[in-house]
Amino acid sequence: MTKREVIGRYRGSLLGLLWSFVTPILMLTIYTFVFSVVFKVRMEQTDSMNSKFEFALLLFAGLIVFNLFSECLSRAPSLILNNVNYVKRIIFPLEILPWITLGTALFHAVISYCVLFVFLLATGHTVSWTVLLLPVVLLPFLLLIMGFSWLLASIGVFIRDIGQFIGLILTMLLFMSPIFYPVSALPEPIRDYLFLNPLTFIIEQSRAVILFGRPPEWTGMAVYYAAGILTAWAGLLWFQKTRKGFADVL
Repeated sequence: MTKREVIGRYRGSLLGLLWSFVTPILMLTIYTFVFSVVFKVRMEQTDSMNSKFEFALLLFAGLIVFNLFSECLSRAPSLILNNVNYVKRIIFPLEILPWITLGTALFHAVISYCVLFVFLLATGHTVSWTVLLLPVVLLPFLLLIMGFSWLLASIGVFIRDIGQFIGLILTMLLFMSPIFYPVSALPEPIRDYLFLNPLTFIIEQSRAVILFGRPPEWTGMAVYYAAGILTAWAGLLWFQKTRKGFADVL
């Protein structure tokens, strides 16, 4: 079903699946030109990231994480509504629908990471061994996404406005995440509050292992793993408890 979802998105287009490669390449090119050439924006100076492509790479790495999160959560409220025929089939496991969305989003994220790695090598940057820790960084994030997806998929059946509400929340999270600016740019008294955003820590850690060659903060990762597992468990429990009312409402 994930394969069908990916292929169906590009069915009928001239380039087909090549769009999944073309899109991130074009976006990275635009980011590099606009922020490195036009605005000449720079974040924090480091020894490993000192070229004119610095901001574009940091921005693109952050947006990959956000887009993965955004695609899953923006589609979650309508998952059951768009698959009413599955609700009528008692034996169909409705809880796998968010996994299909996650698989599709993860496919595009992997393509984007491949483009990022190629761009790093093309611009003379070295890819550190710490990049192998990227799955370790992303795993609790995926669990968190699944928990939210199960929760929103269930609520979306009973409250149809949740889809519009989630769109506003995602826009807020985009600008409340350290994507366009470093955490150090905020006043110190409110800097810690930025980490209440579930995206902040993962964006910082993914940049650390990919761009800066640093291992993740293991204490923070342990807390995030606990939060991810708890959120996934609570989301699935809520989904299974409320699914009995889906057929009546729909």
